[in-house]
Amino acid sequence: MSKQLFGTDGIRGIANQYPITPEIALRIGRAVARTLQSDGQGRHKVVIGKDTRLSGYMLETALTSGLVSEGSRVLLTGPAPTPAVAHLTRSMGCDAGIMLTASHNPYQDNGIKIFGSDGFKLNDALEHEIEKMILADDLPQPEGDLGKAIRIDDAMGRYIEFTKNAAGANSLKGLKIVVDCAHGAAYYVGPLIFEELGAEVIKMSVHPDGRNINEGVGALHPEKAAAMVKEHGADVGICFDGDADRVIFCDETGQVIDGDRVLCLCAKALKQQGRLKGNTLVATVMSNLGLRDSLAADGINLETTGVGDRHVLECMREKGYNLGGENSGHIIYSDYATTGDGIMSALMLLSMMREKGTPLSELANCMDIYPQVLLGLDVTEKPPIEEVPEIVSAIKNAETAFADKGRVFVRYSGTERKIRVLTECPDAELARNQADLIAAAITNTIGA
Repeated sequence: MSKQLFGTDGIRGIANQYPITPEIALRIGRAVARTLQSDGQGRHKVVIGKDTRLSGYMLETALTSGLVSEGSRVLLTGPAPTPAVAHLTRSMGCDAGIMLTASHNPYQDNGIKIFGSDGFKLNDALEHEIEKMILADDLPQPEGDLGKAIRIDDAMGRYIEFTKNAAGANSLKGLKIVVDCAHGAAYYVGPLIFEELGAEVIKMSVHPDGRNINEGVGALHPEKAAAMVKEHGADVGICFDGDADRVIFCDETGQVIDGDRVLCLCAKALKQQGRLKGNTLVATVMSNLGLRDSLAADGINLETTGVGDRHVLECMREKGYNLGGENSGHIIYSDYATTGDGIMSALMLLSMMREKGTPLSELANCMDIYPQVLLGLDVTEKPPIEEVPEIVSAIKNAETAFADKGRVFVRYSGTERKIRVLTECPDAELARNQADLIAAAITNTIGA
């Protein structure tokens, strides 16, 4: 059941180009409304949030028009983190939630994520049903009463209180933190939460202009916050991406902390507290082999999934685990949240630092990182990798060279026209050489 519009994280592309156009957004609104109507419950309520991209205004208006034309009531939050929209979908009794964001992508891109009434991203079957309606030539004209749209002024206040309570955050007085909001969705609410808990906050990238989201700042460029940590003698740097579902940390020495180290220290802390369900952390195949070995030394299991926080969450829900994430900065505490939440994850980490009285540099020294090479290459097309003999041959050669002491992983990006190449083994030079050979095979065949 392949899908034409939905990728691994909703529908995404260049704004004002198919499929991220006002025409398609209007049809998405209508399709979501009609899918909700199939439950026979009558009028439905949908919350819409967005990050700070200029194209958010265009898409928000078009989506709203489609929903209202089909009789839905629409609640507009304005700029809001993705996890806030997921939370509001549940807490306000909405039938669906929609977030307009392209996450860490540049401002020219945008995307549409859809949540069900439970605050979780839609499953494949529902996405397929919605997609069929969007693409249908004979989508019936709306009938019945129109809905209406209103702006909810207290949306962020609701999320602030929920986040502080869920994280069990105690006073952060005495902590000095750098917060880089990437000129994105957390530009207002992020620093405010830490300030309300008593921290001294040094703000970065909190002046969105519609075009500067993620531009040289935030989770993609944590070195900027790391320099500010050293300059101001701060205890930690906290870097969000454009929609604040990801977070990257810098320690008090200005060192950027690898995402696997954060997952590792969180898993060990929860186990010590007796709160790690199933004694298991869920991560993706992109996580370093050192994470597996360090967790095993403490009697913690590591379960791996395909790339994408959606796959991580599906595994957690299916097997009853409560901690998972990606080394790119997604951390999911499913006892509290239905998606990655950068702000809540930061509060959890700060609480661990206060509880142990230990600086982040020491907490993060919890595992060895095996040498790893990760490449992202532009491609002109995305044929099945197994149908490109030159690439298959390069991958097999690398696997033979690594034997059982390393690994190679090649996949297409679910959100960009790119292919990712990962090689990992104890020998850094061998990992680099094999990655370069695979990259050459890709360039010679499907490279842009």
